[in-house]
Amino acid sequence: GFGGLSLTVGGVGMFSGQGYLLFEFGLLILVLTVWQWWRDVIREGTYLGLHTYVVVYGLKWGMVLFIVSEVLFFLSFFWAFYHSSLSPVLEVGSVWPPVGIEVFNPFQIPLLNTAILLASGVSVTWAHHALMEGDWGGGLVALAITFGLGAYFSILQGYEYYEAGFSIADSVYGSVFFMATGFHGFHVLIGSTFLLVCLIRHYLNHYSE
Repeated sequence: GFGGLSLTVGGVGMFSGQGYLLFEFGLLILVLTVWQWWRDVIREGTYLGLHTYVVVYGLKWGMVLFIVSEVLFFLSFFWAFYHSSLSPVLEVGSVWPPVGIEVFNPFQIPLLNTAILLASGVSVTWAHHALMEGDWGGGLVALAITFGLGAYFSILQGYEYYEAGFSIADSVYGSVFFMATGFHGFHVLIGSTFLLVCLIRHYLNHYSE
């Protein structure tokens, strides 16, 4: 909790030009917390045999509730976008996109990133079925492909941000765009990290059917 709070407040300070120290401190605490959490999960599930049916059932329902909360979280950003675009106010020129905003071509990087995400969904499903069927090699290849696609997506999004002709401070369009795509990109980074851990664990034969 303290690491997340430090990361959030530090991020606000970083965007406000007040330095990176608090943000880096929060990030360090978060990384250490995640490292210890993964260490305990691997130790309990692989070596101690503590992941019983009841524990696994609880973990599955925890993931379901997490996904539901994420759907509602991103729904708020879509709501903000449609509310602002369907009835643009006078402050943005009564048009959408607002006056002075040079938008991205949706058929370039956005379309490519969409294809990458869809392809990663196919490859991670392949990995899932390979694990269930005991196909060690297929699971390893599929997880590696999925991680590579996630990393490629993050690189392309970083390039897209670098080439953007507007910032988070440029009207409601910039705010909604960078908040929604930024949080989505953050989720991709976290998911790619999880996939990398799964890839390493699969290589070390931590999984069974």
